[in-house]
Amino acid sequence: MLLNNLITTVGSRPVNIGIYGEKIMSMGVAMHNVYDSFQMHFSHAMAIPGLINSHDHLDFNCFSLLGNKKYEDYTEWGRHIHENYKDEIKAILKVPENLRTNWGMYKNLLAGVTTVVNHGKVLKIENPLIDILQNTRNLHSVEFEQNWKWKLNNPLLINKDCVMHAGEGTSQKASDEIDDLIKYNLLKRKLIAVHGVAMKPEQASHFKGLIWCPESNRVLFGGHAQISGLKNHTAILFGSDSTLSGNWNIWQHLRLARSLQQLTDEELFNTLTNEPARLWHLNKGKLAPKADADVVIIKIKPGHSAMSALFESNPEDILMVIQKGKIRLFDKCLLPQIRLLPVNLFRYSQLSIKGKVKFVEGDLLGLITEIKKHNPHIRFPVEVFETINFSHLD
Repeated sequence: MLLNNLITTVGSRPVNIGIYGEKIMSMGVAMHNVYDSFQMHFSHAMAIPGLINSHDHLDFNCFSLLGNKKYEDYTEWGRHIHENYKDEIKAILKVPENLRTNWGMYKNLLAGVTTVVNHGKVLKIENPLIDILQNTRNLHSVEFEQNWKWKLNNPLLINKDCVMHAGEGTSQKASDEIDDLIKYNLLKRKLIAVHGVAMKPEQASHFKGLIWCPESNRVLFGGHAQISGLKNHTAILFGSDSTLSGNWNIWQHLRLARSLQQLTDEELFNTLTNEPARLWHLNKGKLAPKADADVVIIKIKPGHSAMSALFESNPEDILMVIQKGKIRLFDKCLLPQIRLLPVNLFRYSQLSIKGKVKFVEGDLLGLITEIKKHNPHIRFPVEVFETINFSHLD
């Protein structure tokens, strides 16, 4: 498959991207695809690598925001919601875990995320449409993980990265927890912190990476990690967290991060592409020959710079999501071209995001219907239509 006439974040001339199997095989300004004859043509469109969301709790994305004030740290927030939102929590947890997890996968896919790192216990996911990483050693936090010192120093896991909430809050306690984590990392495990709102530069140097979740931190704490001072001491990755503490739309999170001016535009974009690919040991996060064919194509307005257009994007602007060479999502405007490809259109669901019609692989209508059987009050950011006849679609 050859994707023609696409702007990228580097260079000023449109490029053509050749995909064969699961890999990008060619990329250039003027070229033809020697691998097959299937081609797609775009106008005013940008190609970026599939986004890598380095922190989510996939089974917690049926929740709405819980909390009604700013908290000093995660322990205060945790106590507050379990005391004041018992009924809401119970109602969501009535939905079977596999259904909640599948919606968490779709939440990411619909926004252009092709890889997500799940934090928590290993979840069973059949036939995932994106890459879901669960091979790290996850500990929740110093306060909420029982026997965390023993688990951290388990010699059988010495070669596994340890991902852990740390410095999650603005209190002194949140900062002290980071010191405890460093002090008791006796085997010098490679640590990846999540949130790090209270993290100091001298603490950051003890971590392999920090996953920044600015939307979640704004909602819960009204404060943010000082990324501009931390980025020189550890790798910075980007995470959305779940809808317990943030909007489903990761592009909204990115605009917030950009407004804080902690990173340049290029650095911020890299927290979702090159940097997590390097840290998680993935062959993606870039548009280059031999890389995994994870490609997101976005409609852009003429006259905008590439980076400005990128950060103005939303899920409704996405024209296509390709994950390892497979078309997982596409916009209705591409249907005439999609029909010419070897794609089984009846494997897709039709939906609308803010009035823009998309097609996504899988039975999304069936999933939402099943979820609503257990809790009819859950709201979804998309409208999914009944089964359609593609041959009569305008």
